[in-house]
Amino acid sequence: MSQTVDIPQEVKDALRKFRFARRSSGNAAIVIKINKQKLIMEKVDEFDNITPEELAEELPENAPRYVVLSYELNHSDGRKSFPLVLVNWAPTSSEIGQMTLHASALINFQHTADVGKVIEFREDPEEFTKEFLESKLH
Repeated sequence: MSQTVDIPQEVKDALRKFRFARRSSGNAAIVIKINKQKLIMEKVDEFDNITPEELAEELPENAPRYVVLSYELNHSDGRKSFPLVLVNWAPTSSEIGQMTLHASALINFQHTADVGKVIEFREDPEEFTKEFLESKLH
């Protein structure tokens, strides 16, 4: 029997508000987890002006999270953009049942968050750096 994870309206509203927020500098992130008992997604936290390294410190070592990140990207011609990316934080040390739910809900969450780019991240959080992100975004 396959289980589906619901995305409550309050999470959809938080994602929409985050997506349309005006930003002129810095990175922002919203962190979502799956409540395994209730089979729903829940907003864990939201950050403004956070570096990739600080964000990595906030993510749990043994539990998957979806992170919608508005990243300040400086282009070689001087332009600045703020692409929205989904960071799929799925550490290999996570409990297998939680990982299965997380993986099965990824496409639905990506569609709901309306992001085109997904960055998979499973390894050491210390490797989640500005350089790592920019290598994925260019």
